[in-house]
Amino acid sequence: MTDAPTISQYQRLQLAYDFFNAELFGGGLPACLITLQRQKRVMGYFSPRRFVGGEGEFTDEIAMNPEFFGKAVLVEVLQTLAHEMCHLWQAHFGKPGRRGYHNKEWADKMEEIGLIPSSTGAPGGARTGEKMADYPAPDGPFMAAAERLLGDEFDIPWADRYSTAAPLLLGPDSGVAGDVSAPGTGPGAKPGARLKTKYTCPTCAVNVWGRPGLAIACVPCKTLYVVSP
Repeated sequence: MTDAPTISQYQRLQLAYDFFNAELFGGGLPACLITLQRQKRVMGYFSPRRFVGGEGEFTDEIAMNPEFFGKAVLVEVLQTLAHEMCHLWQAHFGKPGRRGYHNKEWADKMEEIGLIPSSTGAPGGARTGEKMADYPAPDGPFMAAAERLLGDEFDIPWADRYSTAAPLLLGPDSGVAGDVSAPGTGPGAKPGARLKTKYTCPTCAVNVWGRPGLAIACVPCKTLYVVSP
């Protein structure tokens, strides 16, 4: 029997969380409650101790915006999850910055797992601040883990048919750490700059164009696109 949509959708998100917890955080993160939340211009956010159980225990929330499922490339959705897991790590094992601020400790953890923090979502942006995005290090731990997960035919089975979202990268809860800026629009971005990069699948040679720092997988070839000159 086919799983109910709620079960199949959340099972995949939990699978990805458990996988990245093991691969990128040494299995040290506690469980959390993953939710689907629509929030304008944000792909995801983290909210500590957001839910309470019947016996008074607390759990954190990682919210994923379903408007981007199917619109953003799958590895970018996984990037969102890993980004928010860094916020969860810091809430339990570090010292989060003041409300809305991504501090050096958070930035160091992001780089440790292979995500480069950037105020513009591209190389050259500030690595700390209130509004932050990121891009994956091409040979970093995150991309290696994402390749293994996608190689096992991981997918998110249900996508929003009516999404009108303009893709951004990640953002912590505005009530906790502030919203993320769009790549190319944050502090340090040049007004009117056209941020387009050519990417090529090394297997089938199909080309696509997008903003700098994208991590795109060619689904038929199960191969990551590479930046072309």
